[in-house]
Order: sequence, then C-alpha cells, then structure tokens
Amino acid sequence: MLHTTIAAIRPLDEPAMVAAGELHGRLTKPAGSLGVLEELSVRLAGLARACPPPLPEPAAVAIFAGDHGVHAQGVTPWPQEVTAQMIGNFLAGGAVVNAFARQAGASVTVVDVGVATPLPPAVPAQADGPPGDPAGRAATRTPRLVAANVRPGTRDLAVTAALTRDEALAAVETGIRIARELIDAGAGILLTGDMGIGNTTPAAALVAAFTGVDPAEATGRGTGVDDPTYARKIGVVRAALARHAPDPADPLGVLAAVGGLEHAALAGLILGAAARRVPVLLDGVIAVSAALAAVAFAPDAVGALVAGHRSAEPGATAGLRHLGLDPLIDLGLRLGEGTGALLALPVVTGAVRVLHEVATFDSAGVAEK
Repeated sequence: MLHTTIAAIRPLDEPAMVAAGELHGRLTKPAGSLGVLEELSVRLAGLARACPPPLPEPAAVAIFAGDHGVHAQGVTPWPQEVTAQMIGNFLAGGAVVNAFARQAGASVTVVDVGVATPLPPAVPAQADGPPGDPAGRAATRTPRLVAANVRPGTRDLAVTAALTRDEALAAVETGIRIARELIDAGAGILLTGDMGIGNTTPAAALVAAFTGVDPAEATGRGTGVDDPTYARKIGVVRAALARHAPDPADPLGVLAAVGGLEHAALAGLILGAAARRVPVLLDGVIAVSAALAAVAFAPDAVGALVAGHRSAEPGATAGLRHLGLDPLIDLGLRLGEGTGALLALPVVTGAVRVLHEVATFDSAGVAEK
C-alpha cells in the first residue's frame, strides 16, 4: 500500500496554477491585494489540477492517538492514562477540538493506533462506526472511534528503537487507509489531529533528524514542563539521536527509531491525501514532524500541505521552515488535537471561495486602471 500510494503522488499542475494566477488578475481587486491567500489558492489549483479548485469542504479531522515508552524518562508530568481518558472526552464531544469542529462543521474521527492503557468502558461500543457524511451533518454527528492499535505504545526510544520497521509501516498504512476512507466518504480537506502524552519528545527527535537542527532548537516544553524537566527532555532527545543515528533518507527507519505510532499514522494520512490530490491542513508540532516524514517518503507530497498555525513549540517552526511552508495564523497555541488547524480552516476556504465567487472586471462592469 505504501509504495503504490507514493507512486500516485505527482507535482502540482503548472497550467492550473497559471490559470489561477491569471484569474486573480481579472478579479475586482487590486493585483496581489489578498497576499498569502492568492498564493494559497494558486497552489490548491495546482493540487486539484483545476481552476478554480474545488472548495475545501466538507472538512474531516483525524485524531491519531498513541502512547510512548519514553514517558518512563520523566519528560512530562502527565500520567500516561490521560491519553485514553482524552479519547473518551473526544468521543463524548467535550474537548476543545470538538468545540472548534462544531463551529467549523467538521467531522471528528479518533484513531487508536497505539494507546497503551485500556480505553474508558463506554468507548469500545462506538468503535469502527460508519464514516457516513464526514461533514454536511458533522456539526451534530457523534465523533467516531476507529480501533487500529498496532501495539500498546512505543518502546522507550531512549533505550531502544521505538518501533520495528514492520510496526512503523503498519501505522503509516493505517493513516493511508483512514485518508482513503474519509475522502471516499466525501471529505474535501483533511485536518490533522493527535493525542498522546509525551508525544512532543518523539516529535522533537523527528524534527531534529529530518532537518538537522540541534535538539535544543527542536525541543519545546510540550504541556508546560518546568526547567529541570525541560533540560532532561532535551537530553533524552539528544541521546536518542546519538544512539540511533537515524538516516533522513530512510524515513521509515527514522519513524521506527525515534517516532511514535501517531506520528507514523499522520505521515500516512498526508501521503494518502496527496495521492488523491486532497489538501491536508496541518495542526502543530506533531503534525509538522509527521509531514517531514511524509515529504521524505515523497517530496511532491508537500504540494498537498497547508500550515494551519505556528505552534508555540519551536520544533514546529524549524519543521515548517524546512518544508518551505508559512503558517496561516499565529496565536501561541500548543494544545494539539487539531485545534489550530480548525481555526485556520475558514482562511483556506476563503482563499478558494474568492476564485469561485468574486466577479471579474469585465463581468462587473468595473473599470481597470
């Protein structure tokens, strides 16, 4: 599945991008007056091979959840059980991501790709519910759970490889499958979400491995750790990279050595969407670290990526710089879940709607300069 997905990913379509740029020049506004929105709409035209590109709707948020053996190194004060507890909160509709998804009319799919502790008793009954209409009625639909646990959390990357190559591949292909399911159900844009106590530590390791920045530049405070914990976290990332020496030319090997199951699955989601020429709106540092892996697998996958926001985690900025992506909003967020991507969604939709609905100078009878 991975190889056929990579083979289907193509560069942005130049004629469609030229057509979109020319259309912007005929719309009733000064040339370039919409700034970044114009560039974004041109890229989305190239992705869709159409001018104007389809409106990026309905929207579907995919939250991949997993736990991490590196939790044993004291990189976060939060107990590992919170991952499973938050899945229950997502499915009950009580998390911030749920509130923002209702506002945006986006569906929420939670994927257990590697949770280590038992899920709340009420959760399994909802597992593997039908994708249905991923938006449309999404504001009132109950979030669904997909049971796709590859293993109950990763191994401790400070001691050994976090995953085997087969486990990392299984997680990547889970992400590809979820992308296909959501797109087949009608989604016009996918938004990345994540949940996993301790997952900013492997994210920092992935960012450093793929970009070459120093671990101190890639590592942030995650849920807000104190100074001693932060210093320990940087040390863990630095030692793991020295121990495993991951090769960025081997993205599956990097994911296996220092990644998480949710990071690998998010990389697969990106690849699956890129192969279908559907945009992916990235959330924070977990998504950015996964995007680095996806683009290492298939460089042209970057054409499907839109950076939703600038996370307060420094690794996100380093990763976006490496990918050549500029975030649409900067609100100092560091929650994860998909919250920043949801807040950026109206910006993406607006960029495309301009090409569909704004009159040209000729059609409106407006004189040009």
